[in-house]
Amino acid sequence: MTSAEHASLTYTSYLALDDLLAAQHPRSEEHDELLFIVIHQVYELWFKQMLHELAHLQARLEAGDTAHAIRTLRRVLTILKVVVAQIDVLETMTPSQFTSFRTRLDAASGFQSAQFRELEAVLGRRDQGMVAHYPEDSPARERIAAAMARPSLYDSFLTFLSVHGYDVNGDRRKLLLGVYTDDGGPATVAEHLVDLDEGVQEWRYRHVKMVERTIGDKAGTGGSSGAKYLRGTLFQPLFPDLWAVRADL
Repeated sequence: MTSAEHASLTYTSYLALDDLLAAQHPRSEEHDELLFIVIHQVYELWFKQMLHELAHLQARLEAGDTAHAIRTLRRVLTILKVVVAQIDVLETMTPSQFTSFRTRLDAASGFQSAQFRELEAVLGRRDQGMVAHYPEDSPARERIAAAMARPSLYDSFLTFLSVHGYDVNGDRRKLLLGVYTDDGGPATVAEHLVDLDEGVQEWRYRHVKMVERTIGDKAGTGGSSGAKYLRGTLFQPLFPDLWAVRADL
């Protein structure tokens, strides 16, 4: 980099703030629409970072790198706490305030978030219905399908256990019981995965209650059944084996 190029780099240009701060386009004059847009844009930024971190986590797990896997998991867990906490900000908007601009959303809905669908796939969801709402050959559909075709986070965890000398081809419950009995680095990784599972379930619960609080049982703007659909996602663990083994500990 030349001295002139170095001198031209500023906080604003490095962070592309002109583009970022110009990316909010309310479709009404209602005061609260800007908050709604900003919150959801920030969600998408955090989803992007979580996908970035989870890809790194899977690489570290598959390499058997306990220390860096734990550090990355801790970062993902901290980001997830921030994501959940953002709902507190969104809930400062009353139902009537949301209703004042809701019709301007047309068919736009968080249900259409391709990054969240990709995140679900990385975490282990395998449902071809996830791509049905995206056009053929669209980048979003390709990313989600690619994530479903790759090993999930739990698959990477099993590879991690194999690298550490555990027999992953036998009884899964016996395998995990051995991991917890040994009480070493792999057990710490397993517990952080349980933390992640619990954190995602907390996000889903808070999301449901926020929707119920804002629109009740009205249909969602994207054609979903709204809160009814979201309630159906509750209490579905990402890593059921890690919960089941607790009965044996």
